[in-house]
Amino acid sequence: MKTLPYNPNDRNSIVEFAKKLVGQSLREACAFEIESHKMTGKGSFGQVLEKYYFLYEPNSDAQADFASVNLELKATPLKLIKNNKVVSKERLVLNIINYNNIIDEKFETSSFYKKNANLLLVFYLHNNELNFLDYIIKLVDEWEFPDVDLEIIKRDWETIFYKVQDGKAHELSEGDTFYLGACTKGANAQTMRVQPNNGTPAKQRAFSLKQGYLNHILACIADKNSLSNYGKFISSSDEIKTFSIEDIVEQKFSKFYGLTDVQIVNELNLTNLNIKAKNFHSNLIKSILGISSEKEIEEFQKANIRVKVIRLSETNMPKENISFPAFKFIDIVKEEWDESIFKEVLESKFLVVFFQFDEGLLKLKKVKFWNMPHDDIETAKHVWDRTREIINEGNIVKEIKNGKRKTNFPGMSFNKVSHVRPHGLNSSDTYPLPIQDKKTKANEYTKQCFWLNNSYVRDEIFLK
Repeated sequence: MKTLPYNPNDRNSIVEFAKKLVGQSLREACAFEIESHKMTGKGSFGQVLEKYYFLYEPNSDAQADFASVNLELKATPLKLIKNNKVVSKERLVLNIINYNNIIDEKFETSSFYKKNANLLLVFYLHNNELNFLDYIIKLVDEWEFPDVDLEIIKRDWETIFYKVQDGKAHELSEGDTFYLGACTKGANAQTMRVQPNNGTPAKQRAFSLKQGYLNHILACIADKNSLSNYGKFISSSDEIKTFSIEDIVEQKFSKFYGLTDVQIVNELNLTNLNIKAKNFHSNLIKSILGISSEKEIEEFQKANIRVKVIRLSETNMPKENISFPAFKFIDIVKEEWDESIFKEVLESKFLVVFFQFDEGLLKLKKVKFWNMPHDDIETAKHVWDRTREIINEGNIVKEIKNGKRKTNFPGMSFNKVSHVRPHGLNSSDTYPLPIQDKKTKANEYTKQCFWLNNSYVRDEIFLK
């Protein structure tokens, strides 16, 4: 039996031993026998960490990894973005959701909370050029959920609980919740499980902390000064025990319903807000929530909430379709649907803020938290499938008339939810193609993106 280099019954001993990893790779930190590991797949880093550094066998036990001190070990990757800033690479996957068991649980005694109430987090820098044994570990620390966050996570857990209880596990989406998600989990995201109260199989899912929440943890652990860049609209855990995030936001906005955007500026005495600026409405939304324009909304950042401002005509039709970031042709053909950027966007939670024209003036009509229903995501998938097929076939340009190119990409009539059209500064703003376009022989093409049809936004978001 191996002698452990830490005391498994002493939380401080475990954490201090874990912190010795900082600045090292697994290859440097573990014994020479690490070379004989047979770990493969996405979780290999964590499995090697458990077996060769902490010297216990990887497992899927219901209890925390260090059960005697209720501490769960989790390894999670970071990535470098511009300006050498380090951020979380992905969500943090926790334990599998057992559909048959969860309906008999309560949050405080649930398998989720028993296992994940206290986390020991090992952040490592992912690098495609390296073997995972050589990834450098950048940060190690423990994490216990603050009271306000825990109340929101409890509400998220209950949202998942009720959906499973109602026989709708097959309709679960990460957009259903705020901080705690229900992400697909399996070798190819198609692993299916039986569910209670419905004979329809459901994809295997796991509880997960959203990527934005992990970035908040990073800020708390690594650079507390960066927290000054955020503003909160939830005042206390007592408030969130009484009201949901949806309730709190609705209360703050509803007092301004019917007022023009300029009247709201005057009501709030926002003398420094530039009404002609491109980000005017974005800053106005922050001000309504009680957050200064130079700060980010902490609760929205943690929950990966996408804020969309929609301007309605007097007949309730949105003036514009909703656009998403331009996709790269080379990337989309390499994706599978369940791991695609478009599906990730569609499964997000949105705050949609509606302003409506009334005799030429733009008035605040309503706000709504929204995430796309399961069936509509499946409908949007057809647009993604067709787009990918067109790019793969090199069949982008349909015809050229009067010097203008018409494409084969799915237009607004393709289906009720979504379509594809340009999203570049001009026709010269392009991305490279994976294969040459047959008609034009071009090796690059104007940037495109997915859009939500304005009629869909009206019927399924505004009017519902």
